[in-house]
Amino acid sequence: MTDLLLTHGYFLDEDEKEREIMKPYPPLGLLSISSFLRRAGFGVEIFDTTFSQRSELIARLTQGPGVVGIYTNLMTRRPVLELTAVAKAHGWTVVLGGPESAGYPEEYLARGADVVVVGEGEETLAELLPALSRGGAHRLHGVAGTLFRDETGAVVRNPERAQIPDLDTLPWPDREQIDLDRYVETWRTHHGMGSVNLITARGCPYKCRWCSHAVFGFSHRRRSWKDVADEVEHIRERWRPEQLWYADDVFTISHRWLFDYAAELKRRGLRLPFETISRADRMMREEVLETLAAMGCYRIWIGSESGSQRILDAMERGVTAEQVQWATKAAQRHGIQVGMFLMWGYDGETEDDMAATIEHVKKANPDVFFTTVAYPIKDTGYYKDVQDRVVSGLDWEAATDRDYKVRGRHSRAYYKQADRWLRGEVAAFRLEGSDPAAAAAERAAAEGARVAMAGLAGEVEA
Repeated sequence: MTDLLLTHGYFLDEDEKEREIMKPYPPLGLLSISSFLRRAGFGVEIFDTTFSQRSELIARLTQGPGVVGIYTNLMTRRPVLELTAVAKAHGWTVVLGGPESAGYPEEYLARGADVVVVGEGEETLAELLPALSRGGAHRLHGVAGTLFRDETGAVVRNPERAQIPDLDTLPWPDREQIDLDRYVETWRTHHGMGSVNLITARGCPYKCRWCSHAVFGFSHRRRSWKDVADEVEHIRERWRPEQLWYADDVFTISHRWLFDYAAELKRRGLRLPFETISRADRMMREEVLETLAAMGCYRIWIGSESGSQRILDAMERGVTAEQVQWATKAAQRHGIQVGMFLMWGYDGETEDDMAATIEHVKKANPDVFFTTVAYPIKDTGYYKDVQDRVVSGLDWEAATDRDYKVRGRHSRAYYKQADRWLRGEVAAFRLEGSDPAAAAAERAAAEGARVAMAGLAGEVEA
């Protein structure tokens, strides 16, 4: 018997950009909840939407009623609302979880959701499912980690649930319940290497003002290196991927753990190439980079965000531009590629700050870099700083946090020219020694972009 249907609102076929990239991974959070609940004796079905059509999930929901749990993230508001409406029309009790619904619980409850789970879902759902069977969705008083509407329609916010202190007590994600082979083969077909994702820790203790901590707060809890090594060995034997993606927020946060984990992998003869994310200040030791390289790390991603120390301090990043530059070059010395994330338009940024970012990227010279325009995520420090200026031309149901604009900030067209300025300057820098003519052309294009920016400076978001 199925006590819970778990699903999410991401459909690869509807994501034009991701269809070009083709690097899909399954939602580990849902898989973890499934394995935890099934171990506790609940019947759980997972409908993994990644390779499915929305119509297929809708057809499954017409077979209600029951309890359906839907994972929500920044990009899935519209499909989640549609799925919620379909589910309710066929008698389902709808439970939402994840960072998006945690940021907007009242909005989702007003649009059909019965319960919003805030924080980790494993223990909350283990208590919630029997409570729903006993008293229905309006009598959930005391079920920690949930919001719901009582019989009068008033929203009830239960106390927060304590986080699971020992992550080793959790079973591994329920990968057997989905077609993980399809993910691996998709990677292998498009990139020559099959890939599987896993996490070694939950949460990030750093307090960057634009970053969401809606699920795990500012905690950081780590699995034992032995448990992770056991999981990697199982993944290798079961799915035979050519690489891994460690989806931690800050993989190198504990150097002692990293060294112990690397030693255990070496002892077992486990060396799978991988990429991951970290912070520059947690890479400031040659031994850390030597260890990563020996483990098989071929690319590490750093959230640099800006090259202006003034902006970095305003973000409360807790790192310096010089640390990012050192970590980038040091990683490359050890044969590790570096990917860099950059952000335009943070509150108070000037053209001088943008010029500092461009010089910073040239000095660091990462292998690849991506830019975004700062967007205010609900309940972050950045959102609170600018919330009186946050505007959207869309109804809440049709928008995402990325659609929100900050009144008085430069236009998106302005930041597109900033991208051209950045990429032209970096390309010129890289070509100077080998092709002076091409470098001059790139520099001219960069200067043209900067002139275009000046012409757009008067256009602001309103």
